[in-house]
Amino acid sequence: MTAGQEISAWRPRVAGVVEVFHARFTEHSYPMHVHDSWTLLIVDDGAVRYDLDRHAHGTPGDAVTLLPPDVPHNGSPATAQGFRKRVVYLERTQLDDSLIAPAVDGPDLVDAVLRRRVGQLHTALAHRGDELEAESRLALIAERLRGHLRPRHVSGSAGRGRSVARHLRELLDARLVDGVTLEEAAGLVHAHPTHLVRAFTAEFGIAPHQYLTARRIDRARGLLLDGQAPGDVARATGFYDQSHLTRHFKRVVGTAPGRYARHARA
Repeated sequence: MTAGQEISAWRPRVAGVVEVFHARFTEHSYPMHVHDSWTLLIVDDGAVRYDLDRHAHGTPGDAVTLLPPDVPHNGSPATAQGFRKRVVYLERTQLDDSLIAPAVDGPDLVDAVLRRRVGQLHTALAHRGDELEAESRLALIAERLRGHLRPRHVSGSAGRGRSVARHLRELLDARLVDGVTLEEAAGLVHAHPTHLVRAFTAEFGIAPHQYLTARRIDRARGLLLDGQAPGDVARATGFYDQSHLTRHFKRVVGTAPGRYARHARA
């Protein structure tokens, strides 16, 4: 790898995400190029200058940059120290092609809520087993992007929202170990994925992925108290592996599964 470069890239098992790309560049400049996907970009350090559709732009430190598919752009460091960025390449179907022109006109979106959500999405995408969380966060991000690029529209009624929320809770309870993708849940409950996340959160005060994780942790605690090993408990409660269980268990319970079991027995 060239000096002054740090790069990591992966393809998560999350519907709608083509690639995740994290990089730090001090000297590298991108030539003009295009993508077949939407480029959702945040810059954590430094700044990037780029041309999009023959117009010069820069990335404000608090902005989220959305580059549309099929539109040529380049990129280079705007400061001596270079830049560090995080990118999610989204499938073209995540945003309608009618939004390409508005994105060309205003690619840099100064929105603190959107930026925080994009950061949270990157955190979820970094961990196997957190796919439902990533899908939920992506749905809310896509909705907010559409709100920037065209007027918001309200779908569904309060009564309908309560109905789909309860149906989703029943589905999550029934699929506690196997889990369910947001797209599959939306099809089974007959609701748009974004509306499903919002309705569930409004009804129960917790996001669907948080609810599922909490239920799994509750079951894991019982199995640990029964004397089962953490690795077996992880497999029995729907976590990807023991490290996945440990990370969420410590966040919810305040201690690691093994320590929890030892203290309980003591």
